[in-house]
Amino acid sequence: MENKKYKLALIGATGLVGRTAIKVLEEKKLPIAEYAFLASSRSAGSLINFMGKDYTVCELKEDSFDEGFDFAIFSAGGETSKKFSPIAASKGCIVVDNSSAFRMDKNVPLVVPEVNPEEIENNQGIIANPNCSTIQAVVPLKPLDDKYKIKRIIYSTYQAVSGAGKSGVDDLENGINGLPNKKFPHPIFNNCLPHIDAFLDNGYTKEEEKMINETRKILNKPDLRITATAVRVPVVNSHSESINIEFENDFDLKELIDTLKNAPGIIVQDDAKNNIYPIATNANGHDYVYVGRIRRDYSVKYGVNLWVVADNIRKGAASNAVQIIEKIIKGSC
Repeated sequence: MENKKYKLALIGATGLVGRTAIKVLEEKKLPIAEYAFLASSRSAGSLINFMGKDYTVCELKEDSFDEGFDFAIFSAGGETSKKFSPIAASKGCIVVDNSSAFRMDKNVPLVVPEVNPEEIENNQGIIANPNCSTIQAVVPLKPLDDKYKIKRIIYSTYQAVSGAGKSGVDDLENGINGLPNKKFPHPIFNNCLPHIDAFLDNGYTKEEEKMINETRKILNKPDLRITATAVRVPVVNSHSESINIEFENDFDLKELIDTLKNAPGIIVQDDAKNNIYPIATNANGHDYVYVGRIRRDYSVKYGVNLWVVADNIRKGAASNAVQIIEKIIKGSC
């Protein structure tokens, strides 16, 4: 398969995640010979410069995949994914979907390459990209679960406005300039909003439920005890998370830190004496998950606290999707 010429379509190419995926694809230089950039009729006709060449964005239609693509990255929202992903898959294209449309479908693998790459092989044409806040959480959770067996997780997230798309970023910028909010229910400037996505009847938000259910699926622990509080904060990009973990087994803290240092995709920044810990601005533009403030939780028998930061548009969406395709290509060569 070394000389195979792959074809890739990027759907939602003009959006925040789509444009970041273009940047990641330029950096990765995968063995892909042909690219197509697709979007809604509103964006069709616009130009994208990719690897020194101008491409015209085409309107996504039901026959868009007739020419035979090997891969498609969907970053155009759940309704678009529900309609067009099965069409693409039926034409022999492997879809990596960034929306929530298929994440909890038992027939669709939910993949983070550093965590459960073996699930890629179980795809039936569609692979789901997890929620951004879930992705960065499970990267450090997986090696710790393997070693100490996780009993319970408490998530508290501090999520950037870019997670709500361009309109979220606009709300923050407008608030700074004294203009009213349009995207969020309250001004995000100078506020922390404990409200991401819609509220459910049980008092949780959809974002919190996503983290709970997706973590269970990715770690293959359907009964794992998890609770979450997701908060939008006035930060442009990169999500921060406080993760409290209770284990079944005891641990040596130094050994636990070494386990994280040796795990794929993680950079440990944990030197409190010198004020070294992960911060959002340092994570911007990178694909690593940064972990710090690693300390024992003395309120339970075997507990630990982590502070976890990652670029939610790159590792939390675009890069994770491209990494999945990279895994497939390398596995087939």
